[in-house]
Amino acid sequence: MKVFPAVLFLITFWSLEWDPVLPDSIIHIGAIFDESAKKDDEVFRMAVADLNLNNEILETEKITVSVEFVDGNNPFQAVQEACELMNRGILALVSSIGCMSAGSLQSLADAMHIPHLFIQRAPAGTPRSSCPSTSHPQPDDYTLFVRPPVYLNDVIFQVVMEYTWQKFIIFYDTDYDIRGIENFLDQTSQQGMDVSLQKVESNINMMITGMFRTMRVEELHRYRDTLRRAVLFMSPATAKAFITEVVETNLVAFDCHWIIINEEISDMDVQELVMKSIGRLTLVRQTFPLSQNSSQRCVRSNHRINTSLCDPKDPKAQMLEITNRYIYDTVLLLANTFHRKLEDRKWHSMASLSCIRKGSKPWQGGKSMLDTVKKGGVSGLTSLLEFNDNGTNPNIYFEILGTNYGEDRGRGVSREEPFVMVSENVLGKPKKYQGFSIDVLDALANYLGFKYEIYVAPDHKYGSQQADGTWNGLIGELVFKRADVGLSALTITPDRESVVDFTTRYMDYSVGVLLRKAERTVDMFACLAPFDLSLWACIAGTVLLVGTLVYLLNWLNPPRLPMGSVSSTTLYNSMWFVYGSFVQQGGEVPYTTLATRMMMGVWWLFALIVISSYTANLAAFLTISRIENSIQSLQDLAKQTDLPYGTVLDSAVYDQVRSKGMNPFERDPMYSQMWRMINRTGGAENNVEESKEGIRKVKYGRFAFVWDAAVLEYVAINDEDCSLYTVSNSVADRGYGIAMQHGSPYRDIFSQRILELQQNGDMDILKLKWWPRDSPCDLYSPVGTRKSGSALDIHSFAGVFFVLAAGVVLSCLIATVETWWTRRKGSRVPSKEDDKEIDLEHLHHRVNSLCTEDESPHKQFSTSSIDLTPLDMDSLPAARQALEQISDFRNTHITTTTFIPEQIQTLSRSLSAKAAAGFAFGTVQDHRTGGPFRQRAPNGGFFRSPIKTMSSIPYQPTPAPNFSYGNDPDRGTSI
Repeated sequence: MKVFPAVLFLITFWSLEWDPVLPDSIIHIGAIFDESAKKDDEVFRMAVADLNLNNEILETEKITVSVEFVDGNNPFQAVQEACELMNRGILALVSSIGCMSAGSLQSLADAMHIPHLFIQRAPAGTPRSSCPSTSHPQPDDYTLFVRPPVYLNDVIFQVVMEYTWQKFIIFYDTDYDIRGIENFLDQTSQQGMDVSLQKVESNINMMITGMFRTMRVEELHRYRDTLRRAVLFMSPATAKAFITEVVETNLVAFDCHWIIINEEISDMDVQELVMKSIGRLTLVRQTFPLSQNSSQRCVRSNHRINTSLCDPKDPKAQMLEITNRYIYDTVLLLANTFHRKLEDRKWHSMASLSCIRKGSKPWQGGKSMLDTVKKGGVSGLTSLLEFNDNGTNPNIYFEILGTNYGEDRGRGVSREEPFVMVSENVLGKPKKYQGFSIDVLDALANYLGFKYEIYVAPDHKYGSQQADGTWNGLIGELVFKRADVGLSALTITPDRESVVDFTTRYMDYSVGVLLRKAERTVDMFACLAPFDLSLWACIAGTVLLVGTLVYLLNWLNPPRLPMGSVSSTTLYNSMWFVYGSFVQQGGEVPYTTLATRMMMGVWWLFALIVISSYTANLAAFLTISRIENSIQSLQDLAKQTDLPYGTVLDSAVYDQVRSKGMNPFERDPMYSQMWRMINRTGGAENNVEESKEGIRKVKYGRFAFVWDAAVLEYVAINDEDCSLYTVSNSVADRGYGIAMQHGSPYRDIFSQRILELQQNGDMDILKLKWWPRDSPCDLYSPVGTRKSGSALDIHSFAGVFFVLAAGVVLSCLIATVETWWTRRKGSRVPSKEDDKEIDLEHLHHRVNSLCTEDESPHKQFSTSSIDLTPLDMDSLPAARQALEQISDFRNTHITTTTFIPEQIQTLSRSLSAKAAAGFAFGTVQDHRTGGPFRQRAPNGGFFRSPIKTMSSIPYQPTPAPNFSYGNDPDRGTSI
C-alpha cells in the first residue's frame, strides 16, 4: 500500500516533464492500463527506454509516452482518459484492460482513426473469455488484437476427448465469464457427455462447510465420486485455495484426475499446485518458444531485449505475466513501424484531436499508420507478433503438463513426527493435528484462553535464509507476518532468532544418528556360512585327492586281507573310506601298509581340525550376522567411511555440521570429518530433501541418517520390526522453541507458562505420551534381540534339510538306474543252471581260500578244498572228528567248516544241481563223475579244465532216525 503513492507521483512527474516538449516530438504513444496492473506500466516504460537507446531503429528520433490508469469496469472513465491522450497528439494507443472498457475504446479509435493496440487482460488472473463486442473484427477496424483469440474451448475439448471422459464437473470462480465456454458445452452435449457446472465462491471454506452441513452422507459420497473428474476454470490463486480446501477435508481421493486450464500459469504456480494436489493433475497453459541458442535469446533482429526479461533464469523474467510480454513486443512493433514511416512526412501531420467537440475530424494519417502496423511484424518475448487481415494475432502455443497418480507429494515436510502430525482424516471434516508440540500448544491455550487455527507452510520447510536475503518456510511466514506462531520441531538458532522471537525452550535438542540393527541370518544355507565357498571347494578337492593317493599307495603295495574279508582296495572304496573318516563315521577298508597308515594319520588330523573349526564357528553364524562397523557414538560415525551418512539439506542440522566443521573459531575435528562426508559432491549424494526419505533409506538400505535425536528416538520406538537403533550426542546445546513475529507481545506470556509446565512436571507427562519408557524395542542396542530366547528356528537349518532331500532323491535315481542296469545285464546270461552254480561258487568264494590243483611242495594240504554238505559229512564218521568250525555267515543259517581228511587223497564235488536246489535225499547218481573239474579263474570266476579230472566220491545217505533236519535250521541250510 505504501508503494502506490510513490508510483502515482512518478507518473504525474513524468507527464509534466514531457508535456512542454510534445509539440517538438514526432513520436508520441499513449497508454491506458488497468489500475491493478502496475507491472504493465513498469514493463512499458522499460521497453521505451530500451528502444530510445537503439539508434539503429529510431536514429535521432525518440519516443515519448503518456500513461493513464483506469478502473477496468468503468468504460466512461476509459473513454475520458483516451480523449485526453488524443488531445495531446498521440500517434497510437496501447491499452491493457478488460472487455468492458475495451469495447468503448474500440468505438472511439474507429471514430478518430487512431491505431489501437488492445491487449486483453483477465481480472485477477482468471482465464480469458472472448469479448462480446469484438467477437467478429472487421478489416477496417482500427483496433488490433495483440493477444490471440481465446482458444480454450478447442483445447479443453481435445484434452477431454484424449482422456475419454464421459462424466465430469466444471468449477469456475466468480470472476470468470461462463459465456466463454458455451461452444465447449455444445460440443460435449453433441458427444453425449454428462457435464455439471458449479461456481466457486470467494469464501471457499464457507462454501465447503455449508456443503457438508446440508448434504447427507450418501449425497456426500455421490458428490465425492463426481469429483473424480473435474475441470477448473480458475485463477492460479483460487485454484490453489480450492484444491487445498478439498484435500484438507478429504473430499477427493487419490484416484482423482483434475484439469486446470488457464493461459496465465507461471512455473511457481505449477509447483505449488502439484504440491497441494493429490491424484493426477493436468495443467494447460500458454507457452512461448525460446531459442535453442542461449546466447541468441535476448537478440531480436536489430534489437537487444532487456536481459532481465529474456533470461528465463532471471527472477524478473519468471514473474512476468502474459500481458507484460505482449506490452513489450507492442512497443517494439510500433518502433519498427515508425522507422519505416520516417521517410513519409505526411503520417505525422496530426494536430491535437478533440473527441468531445462536435464536428471534429479524424486523423488523416491514421489509415496509413494502421496499414503499416498490420504489414509489420516483430520477434520478441512472445515469439512472433504479427496481424492478419482481420487485425488479430494468429500465433499462439499451448503447453500441457501432466502428473501421474500418486500419494501425497511432499505434504507434511514441515510436519515432523511426533511434534506435529495429522490425525485420521474424516470425510467432510477439516484435518486435525496432533503431536507433542500440539499438546504443548493446547496446554498454553487452555491456560491463557486463546484459540488458534493451524495451516501448513506453503513450501513445507522449517525456514532458512535464501541467497537474496529472504526467508522461506515457517520463518518466512512469520517474517512476512502471514502467521502469528510457528510451531513444529523448530530449533532455536542464532540466525533464526535474528529475524523472529523464540519462547524459552520447551525441550532439549541434540544431534542423533539413526542406524539399522544387525539382522539375524535367515539364509536357508546358513549351515554353510562358517566356511567360504572357496574353502568348501578346497575341502571337496582334498577329499578326492587323498582318496586317489590312498588307492595308488595300496595298488603299489597291496595289503594282505584276512581270510573271509569282504572288503577290497578299489578306487571307489578308497574314496568312500576317506570321506567316512572326514565326517567321523569310520570306514570299511583295513589299510595295513605303513605308507597308507601314515597318509591316513595326517588326513585324520586334518579332518579333526576342520570339523572342530566348523563346529565352533557355526554357532555364531546361526545367531546374528557379524557387525562390520559397530557405531556407538557420533565419534564412531565420523571416523569410519564405509557406511555413508547424511542429513536434510538446508536444515538446522546441516547448518550446524557446516558451521562447526568449517568455522575456524569453533572447528571441531569430529564435525570436520562429518562435513566432508555430508558435503560430498556438493551435498547431493548423501543428503535428502526430507526426513522421511532419510528414515526410509536407513530401513531399506545401507545408510545412516543424522537428524534430531528426539525425532529419531520416536521413529525407533514405533518401528514395527524393532530394526532401528539410535546414538546421540549427550550434550544438548540447543532446544526446541515456539517462534513468533519479531516484537510479539505474546512471547513472554508463553515463556512463563512453559516454565510453569516444566516446574510442576506436566511437561514430563506430555513427553511420556510420545516417548514411553516401557518401549518393546531397545533403542540403543545395535543387535536385534530374539523373541524366543536362544532357540534356533527352521530358517537356520533349511539348507540341511534341503541337502538331505536332494540326497534322497539322488539315491532313488541311482537305485533306479542300477536296477535297470542289473536287469539288462542279467538278460544276456544264456543258462539258468549256470546262474545257480555261479551263485553257489560265489558263496564258496567268500568262505574258502582259492583252489588250485597245482601240487606244489609248499602246500600243506590238498590242492582241492573240499566243500561238502552235512549229508556228505555224515557219511564219513572218521572225518567228522576232524571238523573245525571257522565262522558263521551274518544273518544266515550257513555254517562253514573246513577239514583235511587223511584217508582221502582226491575229493570231488558231489553237489549236483538237483541237490543244490532242493537237497533231495536218497540214492542219487553222480552225473558229474569223470567230467572236467571247474577251476577257479584269477578273476574269481570258474573255467572248465580239459586236463584236470577228479575222482568221484559216492554219496552215502545219512540214516533218518539220527537227524532231524526240520528242527535244525543250521543243518537245513549248511554247506
